[in-house]
Amino acid sequence: MKIVERVRFGSRGQGTLVRYEGSRNWHSCYCVRGKEHRESTETAELKLARRFHRQKLDEIAADRQGLKTFMGPAAKNLRLGELLDSLEADYRLRGVKSWAQFQSHLKPIRQHFAEWRVLEVTADAIDTYIEERLEAEMAAATVNRETQLLGQALRLARERHRLTSMPTIRHLSEQNIRQGFFEADEFRRLVAALPDYLQDVTRFAYLVGWRRGEILSLRWTDVDRAGRVIRLRSEESKNGRGRVVTVDGDLGELIERRWQARLISAKDVPRVTDLVFHNQGEPIVDFRKAWASACVKAGLYYVVKDEAGKEKQFPEKLFHDLRRTAVRDMVRAGVPERVAMEISGHRTRSVFDRYNIVSEADLRAAMQKRQAYASA
Repeated sequence: MKIVERVRFGSRGQGTLVRYEGSRNWHSCYCVRGKEHRESTETAELKLARRFHRQKLDEIAADRQGLKTFMGPAAKNLRLGELLDSLEADYRLRGVKSWAQFQSHLKPIRQHFAEWRVLEVTADAIDTYIEERLEAEMAAATVNRETQLLGQALRLARERHRLTSMPTIRHLSEQNIRQGFFEADEFRRLVAALPDYLQDVTRFAYLVGWRRGEILSLRWTDVDRAGRVIRLRSEESKNGRGRVVTVDGDLGELIERRWQARLISAKDVPRVTDLVFHNQGEPIVDFRKAWASACVKAGLYYVVKDEAGKEKQFPEKLFHDLRRTAVRDMVRAGVPERVAMEISGHRTRSVFDRYNIVSEADLRAAMQKRQAYASA
């Protein structure tokens, strides 16, 4: 649009007032964080237009001092639901693997904030949401995952210049980091209690420390039997990086056993499955019930009484505990930590250290060594 009149406001950097061809009203032009905004003052009177522009400059100054978040004209009526839609589209385009988990954590955020205008989503409003979720007895880790998605939606909007700023989001302290692992006798009891189709899946996780999805997606095209290596494809890895594991010892015997099990005879029609781990040729999907039942049978459970005094048994071991066990045992066996991280697929040292758990047996051995040294 052609500018027919321009009035500079104040000193350099304080913006201008302009009037466009075909319009009677003045427009306020100002910059926030390097981006120019142009907003109609809704008045043709220069004095009132100056007052409007001065108010905008005051709002920008308050934002710089952290007193109040500045919202440009485009963001004033922007609903948070639109930002959540954009985040969801971004996840789909990037092919994020944890889609189901993403959806479950996004649902309560949508229910609470979707119809809110973005300028109403302040740090205090988010704190109120956090308090309500905690009062509903949600775990701190769950609430953090929810508000993390809220923060991602706001940051994405800021990166795309739909917002100029965003509120600070509180992160709760998480004290519920899982620290379970298997001792050798516990592992043997569990494997014996599992159905046949899950036994080698569990042995593989115990030896290598891969994630459940990485193991169940493994195909014979990923296994080089002649070269005695297994290659995990990058698209099947949670962190997007492929990796290689050599096949020796117990792992070699396991792979040969799976090779023999690839021939399936269903309804007298033989066929060969491409899956390394399967249940009668079909993919293994959800085995939570079979896992829980095996844990109870192996004595790896705890008991909870309901309000009526009835006891219910729950498994005290998770499949993911096998991953922690593999990491711990590799380090105990003297495998360099960098190599162990490559095998298990850990990218960050902080998570790896959390998995390299010290057991009571480790602590007891340390004290025995200390006593032997002191007695020498």
